[in-house]
Amino acid sequence: MRILIAGTGSGCGKTTVTCAILSVLKQQNKNVIAFKCGPDYIDPMFHTKVTQVKTHNLDSVLMGENGVRYSLQTRTRDIAVIEGVMGLYDGIGNKSTNSTNYLSQITETPVVLVVDAKGKSLSLCAEIKGFLEFEKNNIVAVILNRITQARYSFYKKMIEDKVGIRVIGFMPEIPEAHIESRHLGLMTANEISDIQNKLALLAEYARKSICFEKLLELAAHAPKLNVSESFLEDQKPCHSVNLYVARDEAFCFYYEDNHQLFESLGGRLHFFSPLRDREIPDDADGLIFWGGYPELYAAQLEKNNCLKNSICQKYKRGLPVYAECGGFMYLQESLTDLQGSRYSMLGMIQGNAQMTDRLQNFGYVKLTANHDNMLCLKGETINAHSFHYSASNNEGGDFTATKISNGDSYPCIVATPRIFAGYPHIHFRGNSKFAEGLIKTCFHYRNELQ
Repeated sequence: MRILIAGTGSGCGKTTVTCAILSVLKQQNKNVIAFKCGPDYIDPMFHTKVTQVKTHNLDSVLMGENGVRYSLQTRTRDIAVIEGVMGLYDGIGNKSTNSTNYLSQITETPVVLVVDAKGKSLSLCAEIKGFLEFEKNNIVAVILNRITQARYSFYKKMIEDKVGIRVIGFMPEIPEAHIESRHLGLMTANEISDIQNKLALLAEYARKSICFEKLLELAAHAPKLNVSESFLEDQKPCHSVNLYVARDEAFCFYYEDNHQLFESLGGRLHFFSPLRDREIPDDADGLIFWGGYPELYAAQLEKNNCLKNSICQKYKRGLPVYAECGGFMYLQESLTDLQGSRYSMLGMIQGNAQMTDRLQNFGYVKLTANHDNMLCLKGETINAHSFHYSASNNEGGDFTATKISNGDSYPCIVATPRIFAGYPHIHFRGNSKFAEGLIKTCFHYRNELQ
């Protein structure tokens, strides 16, 4: 069973409704797993807090259609709840490519549309009718957000009579469950001390206001998905290596699928904290630094000289290092925050990462290698996503990034036989050869030490 919770736009209440539904299903002892449409990192953290199971992203640009179907089909047990991205039809540029609706089509998943009803009456019918008729879709029901119990019966009858779509529940405004935002989105789940209380409150309301019997009935209509044999062949182990992965408050943006792909290829994952740990063990065959918020912890990162020295010494001996976005910032000589304070980082790459007040090079890109490197050969490609507020005076030039939305291109990434570092976020399911390249490079490093 699976169901997709979509919305009319960002801020309509998708995450609130999704977390509420997940909380109730968990309380009902359902073996539930959550997915997030698109490249977002933060919403999956909330899903994971609810389900205590790792949430996975579903993104056809980054993963390919087979990658999306593989992840969804192989990980669903009792029920999968998928949260959409932005509005139902919002995709790349002025097209619905890679939109929530597109993903529901390629996975044949029923859609429940979340609509913000506050301050509206009959106009709600026009809004919902527009979504139903705009393009082919799988909308099977509606949930109304930000209305009261007293008004729900009126809204439900009006919409079902005039539009002919089922309304299966509502969520009232719950100020006590509000979650603050900042420059990259919502505050992360681990930063909210009373997150479990907020989630419990959402569940309490959802049990009373959403018809879960109908929700499960709709989810049961989703058919089994097929995955090509050639895609499954790419998941076989190649070498056994130790990958040390940075994971703490400063480095918390990662795709769980990447970890699982590395493991399927032979990588043994070990997690460490650049904020707290003092050294990298000698059995490390490679280091990985994902994105996150290094700018919020720059002073603490700067002061941890023991770990910085350990990383740099091992890198000088040839230890392979992969870093993206926040990890890329950490590898540079320095990081400057919005207040102008400058902090010393690893210095493995020349340059300074400067925080700005707007997004830089935002969007999906195709990365093409300009020469052979530790992940791939010259000319090989993989799709990626760029989402950052900092700019570096050395963003690299070993790859060319071509924007998928308009074809514009720019140089990026520092890539050598032993380092791959740049702003773009990569989902390795999109081209597993890049993941194999990392594993093989780490294996060669181990053999060189012996």
